[in-house]
Amino acid sequence: MTAIDELKRLSGTFFDGAQFVKSAATGGFDVVDPATEDVIGQIPDTTEAEVDAVIARANKVQREWNSQNPLTRAEALHEVATRMRKMTPVLAEMMTREMGKPYKETADEVAWSASAIDYYAEVARHDAGKVIGSAVDGQFHYTVKEPLGTVVAILPFNFPLVLFCWEAAAALAAGNSVILKPSELTTLTSLKFMECFEPLPAGLIQCVPGAGRVGQQLVSSPDTHMVAFTGGVETGQIVAKACAEQFKGCLIEASGNDPFIVMPSAPLDMAARGAAFAAYLNCGQVCTAGERFFIHESIHDAFVDAVVEQAGALRIGNGLDKVDIGPMVTEKERTRFEAVMARAQEQGAKVARGGKRPAGFNKGWYYEPTVLTDVTPDMDIMNAESFGPAMPICKVSNFDEAIELANRSKYGLGANIYTTNLGEANRAVNELEAGMVWVNAPLLDNDAGPFGGRKMSGIGRQLGAEGLDSFRHTKLAMIDPQCADQDFWWFPYKDDEACPGR
Repeated sequence: MTAIDELKRLSGTFFDGAQFVKSAATGGFDVVDPATEDVIGQIPDTTEAEVDAVIARANKVQREWNSQNPLTRAEALHEVATRMRKMTPVLAEMMTREMGKPYKETADEVAWSASAIDYYAEVARHDAGKVIGSAVDGQFHYTVKEPLGTVVAILPFNFPLVLFCWEAAAALAAGNSVILKPSELTTLTSLKFMECFEPLPAGLIQCVPGAGRVGQQLVSSPDTHMVAFTGGVETGQIVAKACAEQFKGCLIEASGNDPFIVMPSAPLDMAARGAAFAAYLNCGQVCTAGERFFIHESIHDAFVDAVVEQAGALRIGNGLDKVDIGPMVTEKERTRFEAVMARAQEQGAKVARGGKRPAGFNKGWYYEPTVLTDVTPDMDIMNAESFGPAMPICKVSNFDEAIELANRSKYGLGANIYTTNLGEANRAVNELEAGMVWVNAPLLDNDAGPFGGRKMSGIGRQLGAEGLDSFRHTKLAMIDPQCADQDFWWFPYKDDEACPGR
């Protein structure tokens, strides 16, 4: 079936772990292609009863899944990754039609998803606890790792598959079940993605579409045991508070406002290309996008010329065509971003390139890759997540000023620097207040390395060993195989251990 056929077939359904079920919901949402503005499907606002049934099924199947040995679970997960790779063409096209980014980027996302599944399939086999030195002769002390139970994943539109797999791969490998609540803007692709998990027991992974009410029900249920949320700060705080009421674990990846520093030692052409990628990937709709550019004054003008050339060379259009930049995800998002651009100019920023809707597009929510100069650190655009194709450039006089301004933010997700000075690189890694620092390697991810932020960018880590432990309990066991006398600390206490002089 074609991607268009699949979008229609999956409209109005949720996934119960075994099949796509037409929801009894009376409300829902149209799915609109951001490149054409055509309605390409509908999604339901899954009912409370349907969500309750999904939660009950997840808990039942989770216990069965956890009883299987890690090797068996790993083999099933590898089959899932293989299916993802085979389904790349249809998944990538569906995602491009739903949220707009170029087919190259959506196909890459499927590959990254499969990579995360393969990674955690093996890592979970290698660490199930450890033996620790006992505190008593002859005893055996050790830890074991156990799943949390049923994990809820609430996700945004910008990377609907790979962000899910960063969480689901670790959760499943650790023995949990998973319920996905996708963004309303990428629900149909997420539903199709569920077919990749067919090698797993039916009900182990499920998908319930809908608005905030569905997410709220999943979070507040006493029968879900951990929530992994990616999205805005305000919603992340609501999720964290709801979890706190039950002492339920949560992983929160909220907004970013990442700095991008360029120093004189950096090759200008590479720095300009890296900056353009960091600012304009996915039309700037990336939590780790470069959003605050601090450029050394000695190279500032040459850097501006170089990035203006880079921005001007980017091809804009429907993500299914030969383009570099697709539309923004919704008309509402473009309108919001246009207000951000207008405010920057009101505060004194100058448009060196872009700054408007591209000519020749009568339909679609397009916006030109934009370069702003004369930007100062106090401007609104430098202190909030713009989440669009903007590169605001602020001139700095030295490395210390760049670091100081980079850290002057309530966010701390990622940070970038271009330099070939080893001392500057080392200081940047040590001094930048961020969960990740990229030196001459913007926006790179590694399944084996933890992803996450500090400050208002969230709590917890995905990927790496840390990401696996986000979805596991650690249990301590202490065994005395001889069932020996513990008189060294049992009753009755010895008289000579009483308070002296009494």
